[in-house]
Amino acid sequence: MTTVSGTDAATAQTQRGSANPPATIAADFNMFLKLLTAQMQNQDPLDPMDTSEYTQQLVQYSQVEQSIQQTSTLKEVVARLASQDMAQASNFIGREARFDSPVAGLGTAPATWTYFADGKPNSIVATVKDAAGKVVSEVTIDPEAQGRYSWDGMLADGTRAKDGAYVLSVKALDANGTVMPVTINSVATVKDVVTDGTNVMLGVNGIRMPVSGLVAISAPA
Repeated sequence: MTTVSGTDAATAQTQRGSANPPATIAADFNMFLKLLTAQMQNQDPLDPMDTSEYTQQLVQYSQVEQSIQQTSTLKEVVARLASQDMAQASNFIGREARFDSPVAGLGTAPATWTYFADGKPNSIVATVKDAAGKVVSEVTIDPEAQGRYSWDGMLADGTRAKDGAYVLSVKALDANGTVMPVTINSVATVKDVVTDGTNVMLGVNGIRMPVSGLVAISAPA
């Protein structure tokens, strides 16, 4: 896994994946070559291999070789694309990112979300759950102040919750008591960029979020 942090984003690059063909394809290729050579050396001189059959086997030989070359080329292309994606994503470091997800990280900063109720809510209740689905916080929010919610990790017993990922759900009711749809996004400042050679992830407040879930980038709040 390759990481780009705020201090080395300008110089760090993803190492390319190996261009060597997969062991299974290489083994098949070598076995095919050995069998073809042995067949040519041990054929009956009075009844040699038919020309069309020999040509067909050479075509198969060529197809195996092309398969190996294509696999190597594809691996190199994927590695280059991942490197380019990470280089582009490094521009997000230090900026505030908003993700299409109710999952936010609690770390050095509070877990933060934005929410929007489709209509004019009469009441709003925000519930925070941990990774196991346990409710760790539930508060009533002023319906006139909808837009952004932060949780500092404080629990009912006065202790602080462990750092990690937490999920927010928001229940909004209108004047008739009808549940209103609510859109929730998590918000945090990007600290680093990580790739496993295929996927690019953004480090935000102690957790990793996929670039694919990014919906907005802005200057730090």
